[in-house]
Amino acid sequence: MMRGALLVAGTTSDAGKSVVTAGLCRWLAREGVRVAPFKAQNMSLNSTVTADGAEIGRAQAMQAAAARVAPEAAMNPVLLKPGSERTSQVVVLGKPWADVSAVSYREHKAALLEVALECLADLRSRYDVVICEGAGSPAEINLRGTDIANMGLARLARLPVLVVGDIDRGGVFASMFGTLALLDAQDQALVAGFVVNKFRGDGALLAPGLRMLEQLTGRPTLGVLPWIRALQLDAEDSLDLVAGVASLPPVGADVLRVSVLRFPRMSNWTDVDALRSEPGVLVRFASTPQELADADLVVLPGTRATVSDLSWLRSRGLEAPLARRAADQRPVLGICGGYQMLGGAIDDDVESEAGRVEALGLLPVRTSFAREKVLERPQGTYRGHPVTTAYEIHHGVVEVEGGSPVFEPSEGCRTGAVTGTVWHGALESDGMRRAYLAEVAQAAGRRWLPGDTSFETVRQARLDALGDLVADHLDTAAVLRLITSGVPDGLPFVPPGPP
Repeated sequence: MMRGALLVAGTTSDAGKSVVTAGLCRWLAREGVRVAPFKAQNMSLNSTVTADGAEIGRAQAMQAAAARVAPEAAMNPVLLKPGSERTSQVVVLGKPWADVSAVSYREHKAALLEVALECLADLRSRYDVVICEGAGSPAEINLRGTDIANMGLARLARLPVLVVGDIDRGGVFASMFGTLALLDAQDQALVAGFVVNKFRGDGALLAPGLRMLEQLTGRPTLGVLPWIRALQLDAEDSLDLVAGVASLPPVGADVLRVSVLRFPRMSNWTDVDALRSEPGVLVRFASTPQELADADLVVLPGTRATVSDLSWLRSRGLEAPLARRAADQRPVLGICGGYQMLGGAIDDDVESEAGRVEALGLLPVRTSFAREKVLERPQGTYRGHPVTTAYEIHHGVVEVEGGSPVFEPSEGCRTGAVTGTVWHGALESDGMRRAYLAEVAQAAGRRWLPGDTSFETVRQARLDALGDLVADHLDTAAVLRLITSGVPDGLPFVPPGPP
């Protein structure tokens, strides 16, 4: 029976760690291997809630889906959710644990490392293979002493490491060589090879560079993954956002245009991914009034900093256009933090400590922030259509003082064309999404028609595409040897090492 583990590291954030991890999980699952993803520490505002009420990174839930297993807190034991440039909420084993600064967080690293190692050991005892994802870059030498997600984890758990580099950004050879050369000898001994990601062009032009990289480092490149347009996977950070993309041509005569406000602390932006799965829906991220002008629907998404992002909205001149839309009966949708902004007032002595703040006044609701976070998986109906994909992640408690509910039984608030809900993920329920978009189309006078493919089918097709990517473009035999046998002996040290 195959047993083992592997760590996928990257030269930078968004190099492709999440994609490669998910692709390995789907490939192994299709080979009949019981496999689980793992990320010891994740910094992301894109999270979800597991069936038992634990909050984890959305990317790890996506990787669990690739592995065909249920997501759980052990797959992402430490989640950092930035609330400002200097502070983050720390979520441990799915529950809020502390609010910390970048400096004070270091004091907790030793205890959190123990939690991460225990979770990894637990997963390894229950699964044949665990594919671990690193965080950022393993060569962040200022953080190496307290690292719990990259080489610190790999050394203690004896994990072989693959380093992924993004060639689309340029400088991939320098970044892969430099990443290795900044590690000390013990860390370097765990780095077994490289993977080039997002390649477009003639592979013959790349081959001489790969040979020279192996000569310089003594480590092979185990695959070159081609660039695939708009995979639209559940991304970890806003670097991955794709704007202005209509995935499929329209079924009807017209296209629907959706503008999503790009808040500085936007969270759970994957709420709008399901919209892209419908033919003829163009989703754009917007930050100016001009970008709202021709929108058939404006979405105010979730945010980790409701009061601060409300101030940003006003500073960008977006309040008046939203008020005009509401007066003209043009659809506006607020989700979680965006819903709270649409209300009359926000009382926040928890997240921003700003006290009472007047909101946009477009819905008859009031929000009070509580210290305890709500983490739930609710279910309901929308116009008779079942909603089974929703989840809640919020400190703000919304009190509805009028309007009509959005979901039955009695969730959310709607007044005219303005709609608000704390339910993330509801748009992934096919009937609900299509019914709501049909209302948007009617309000806009668009001859738009929905498709007939379920969002879950679309998501599984994307994950299968990742499995194909690994099967077709990685040296899977070499990857299996690393998983089962570990790093080969005798890998050379590449100077200079860390200072």
